[in-house]
Amino acid sequence: MVTFRDIVNLKLDGVELVAGEEGLNRVVSWVYLVQTKPYKDHMNQGNFALIVVDYIRFDFDEVERTMEELVELGISGLGLSVIDDIEDIPESIINRANELQLPLFYIRWEGASFVDISQSVGNLITETDIINKRTGDYLYNLLFGYDVNDRYVEKISGQFGIDFSKPYRVGIIAVDRKYGVNLEQDDHVYEYYANCLNQEVLKMKGHPMFMRFLNKFVLLFEAKADKEVEHEIEKVLRSLDSNPSFKGLIQSTCLLGAAYTDPRKFGQSYQEAKGLIPKKDQLPNPSHKKVLSVSTMGIYKYMFHSDNQREILDYCNNKLDKLERYDNANGSFLEDTLLSYYMNGFNTVRTAEALFIHRNTLLNRLEKIEEILEIELNDYMEYLDLINCILVKRFMFM
Repeated sequence: MVTFRDIVNLKLDGVELVAGEEGLNRVVSWVYLVQTKPYKDHMNQGNFALIVVDYIRFDFDEVERTMEELVELGISGLGLSVIDDIEDIPESIINRANELQLPLFYIRWEGASFVDISQSVGNLITETDIINKRTGDYLYNLLFGYDVNDRYVEKISGQFGIDFSKPYRVGIIAVDRKYGVNLEQDDHVYEYYANCLNQEVLKMKGHPMFMRFLNKFVLLFEAKADKEVEHEIEKVLRSLDSNPSFKGLIQSTCLLGAAYTDPRKFGQSYQEAKGLIPKKDQLPNPSHKKVLSVSTMGIYKYMFHSDNQREILDYCNNKLDKLERYDNANGSFLEDTLLSYYMNGFNTVRTAEALFIHRNTLLNRLEKIEEILEIELNDYMEYLDLINCILVKRFMFM
């Protein structure tokens, strides 16, 4: 993961930062030479875009229009070279780059070539990926290695400054993606998201070990201050998921396993977190938290290891029988409505939005539920019993 701060530190000959210093922490996914339209067919989020002002395809008026279009497509920075250094970059472009916090570089015509810049930045990205992979390999072996012996633990402890006398826990960031018609573009968005997530994790106070594993992201961090870390992860995921580059396309949730002191049990913490992934959308989460723990399951986790599962399941079936039979006969979603109303804090507006229905439709459904079950939903003990039955059944059959 490379940022424009890293590019500045390369001190490339003839490359000068002239605007957008506040955006130097932006992630760079690759270098892109702007040539042909439509740019959306070539541009990927996080690109460092390079333009030659040749007064044929690009004069500065065209550069200004192109900059706005490229920003909409998600570029991280812009480099301008003017043929024979005929004139300086206009103040209007510099001011706009500062407004956008877009790193803007002036590349002298007799300085570094675009090929030099592309090779230097590309090598830096590749080297950083190798370093990240090495860290990931250590964490992978720690979680899944057959022989996590004292010598190996000592090696990791020395290299990453981890005190294994304290308890650590594993977090898995599961990513839900929305796919469009351009799968290649979707993959680029996902890769850029992964790089941005990596950057944010590196800045966390607890300095967790981090790796990308299959379609998940895995962290190992000290559990002593886990509430602080949970809040930090929550903040990171909310910020990323609401970023215009990812909003509506990517949503992430971090699932946490239990804390262990023995490094040989870190793999168990991983399995516990992994076991929550298929249940994450059913866990009681009225405030829509981005970080969910094994402890979030509360009493439910004990039910799956008890000797009276059949008795518990029979009770839940009897409690929900009328509602389930009505849903099956009428193709309605009253049970889902009942659960969503709870998950959204009994807020009719949020519940209606979550179910993609009109508020009046929601109110009619709630009335129908009361009629079928012969209860009043403001009887919160009765309501909670119904919610427990729904969740127990769904957890049992996952």
